[in-house]
Amino acid sequence: MLKVDRPKTLKENALESLRDAITSDVFKPGERLVERNLCESMGVSRTVVRECIRHLESERLIVGIPNAGFVVATISGDEVKEIYDIRIMLECSAVRSCALNADEAVVKELHQLREKIANCLQNEDIMQALKLTTAFYKLIFTTGGKHVAWDLVERLNARISRLRALTLSSAGRKTKGPDNLLNIINAIEQKDTDRAEEICKKHLTEAAEIASKLT
Repeated sequence: MLKVDRPKTLKENALESLRDAITSDVFKPGERLVERNLCESMGVSRTVVRECIRHLESERLIVGIPNAGFVVATISGDEVKEIYDIRIMLECSAVRSCALNADEAVVKELHQLREKIANCLQNEDIMQALKLTTAFYKLIFTTGGKHVAWDLVERLNARISRLRALTLSSAGRKTKGPDNLLNIINAIEQKDTDRAEEICKKHLTEAAEIASKLT
């Protein structure tokens, strides 16, 4: 079946805008979301805002409070640990499989994505860096044939991106993160599955430690 690209709908644009605002900490954890203010700032109807809120509630970025409306969800220390435990399990398995399957074209694309991520971080464009990082890992998972595992990651992706935004904003992470990705790519290129897994686990463990201190 041929895929036909289409422009995003008003709701999709509003949803992405609100999700990005939460992920990038424009709206702080525990902050109340007022429908009227969101309508005015995004230039959309209350119906669209309510649909976006329901969607983000399903992603657990927003929670409903009885008699108080909706607020930005907080992420507990236990949730941070659980999310990173899941990421370590899935991503380490994915990089091993990717190292076995990746050809020159995949390695080249990984290098290109990593360079774009590094440039975005240097230019303080955290949101674009997050989108590129998602594309980077999607390529690793799909190359490794880990399609079901990627489906699981996508269900957590909103919260993963929120934690990534925290860690990428920390001191030193803007250079160390891309450096770690480069080491992962080099291990994949060399078909060194053990090394790829080792670097991936170290990269995620460091990120988990930073995230646990910031949440």
